[in-house]
Amino acid sequence: MKRIEVIQHFPTSPDEVVFRFPQEGAADIFLGAQLLVQENQEAVFFRDGKALDTFGPGRHTLATLNLPLVTRLLTVPFEKSPFQASVVFVNKKTFINRKWGTKEPIVFRDKELSLVRLRAFGTYSLRVQNSQVFVNEIVGGQGLYHTEELEDFYRDVIAARLADVLGENLKTIFDLPAVYDELGTLIKARLATDYTKHGVELVDFLVASVTPPDEVLAKMDERAGMGAVGDLNAYMKFKAAQAIQDAAKAGGNGVAGAGVGLGAGVGLGMAMPQMLQQAMAGGGAPAAATTTPCPKCNAAVPAGAKFCPGCGATMAVPMGTMACPSCGKPIPAGAKFCPECGKATSAACPACGKPVTPGAKFCPECGAKIG
Repeated sequence: MKRIEVIQHFPTSPDEVVFRFPQEGAADIFLGAQLLVQENQEAVFFRDGKALDTFGPGRHTLATLNLPLVTRLLTVPFEKSPFQASVVFVNKKTFINRKWGTKEPIVFRDKELSLVRLRAFGTYSLRVQNSQVFVNEIVGGQGLYHTEELEDFYRDVIAARLADVLGENLKTIFDLPAVYDELGTLIKARLATDYTKHGVELVDFLVASVTPPDEVLAKMDERAGMGAVGDLNAYMKFKAAQAIQDAAKAGGNGVAGAGVGLGAGVGLGMAMPQMLQQAMAGGGAPAAATTTPCPKCNAAVPAGAKFCPGCGATMAVPMGTMACPSCGKPIPAGAKFCPECGKATSAACPACGKPVTPGAKFCPECGAKIG
């Protein structure tokens, strides 16, 4: 029989959570043996499948003073040292940068996009809080236990709590960039009970991304692109002109060039009437405005105006009067000379004798030159 005098264990992997000594069954342990527990460990004594005592960091001598439960069992008739037992070393450090993600998309009702399937990813950190509960609830009789098995165990739990929090606190995925921290805090609070009942503490929980499928992302990019374009009508005109330019550069590049030119031509042909109409309505050069002298201040007033913009006088000619063709002042109807400027109100054509407007260079009746 091998006499076991020192019991200790150093983790062989950074992800090791539990190590059982011995790996299978139980060992012959004598009273007086030394148990060495590292700073980040706890050791749980098991006998006949029951957890008897838990030891913290330090050197412990297995004697009747620190093993009261074991000692009480040893008082059973015919029981003697050594006794059959096992020791489970539990790593108490905080395991950081644990990955989580949804295996299947979560169906989410978005107020702008209707039903959307979402995938989520992130990280969290945890540590064993109650060694006896953790070993009894999660590890059982396994000789070695790693964080990978914990991640598999909690993955579905995280997905379920994530779906609850998204449905209760998020209206549209367009608001996600502003609420990642809040989502992480809410999900961590929901998961606290799920972890604690197994003797585990959830130290941190972070949401890295919540994204819809690629096809939905493509539609969102198209929507953002339309917003960046702004005036869609102007954008279509630009694209039509660009297509014609590309077709012209292609020149005689076979059927492909001809097809591009034909498609661009049809599009431009449909848009051309509207483009011309808009150009004629707002893009043409303004015609020269016709003016009439104000009868009061003699300022140039646009034709058809009812009042002078300079002095405010009315531009309407009183009844029984007419406007002087030279100065615009109202004069009696039929007067041959203006009492204001002294100029003749009418003149006769030297060729045909018909009256013509003063200042005219040609007769409107016979076309003869005047003056």
